Amino acid sequence: MKFKSLMTMMVAAVAIVLGNCSCSSDDDEPEVAVASQVLGTYSGNEVIMVMNEESSNETRTYQFTKVSDTTVDMLVPEAGMGMMTIPAFPVKNIPLAKSGNTISGKLASYSGKVTTASGDEKAYTVSDVVVLLDGKNLVVTFSLKYGSMPMAMDYHFTGIKQ
Repeated sequence: MKFKSLMTMMVAAVAIVLGNCSCSSDDDEPEVAVASQVLGTYSGNEVIMVMNEESSNETRTYQFTKVSDTTVDMLVPEAGMGMMTIPAFPVKNIPLAKSGNTISGKLASYSGKVTTASGDEKAYTVSDVVVLLDGKNLVVTFSLKYGSMPMAMDYHFTGIKQ
């Protein structure tokens, strides 16, 4: 008799626990893909350093497009003046990860070619790309080796999502 009573109480306890778990009204919202949280345009300050000296300090707009749920492409805006103008260039397939409220992306290297205003094709290599997004605040850093320039240019962009 005690065994039957014990089993009945255990079944009742399990039913109550499972009933409370399955009827929760505070279900989490589905997680939005990390790339979807990053995509868009960001305006802010871009500082370019060449050989540890500030070469440019301008307001710029960076663009991010979604490639997959965890990957984005970044379009870096044109910089410089006259013959020293570097056309806008893409950095493709930056992998993203999320930790808490911060989204980060790192890419060791990306190489491509751009066409200058005079129609010349120039090769470029971007290295040590770091993207950090916290809410609407974005920080991007990378080094650019453009054309036949003997030294790299170090970029630091801080912007806000538009």
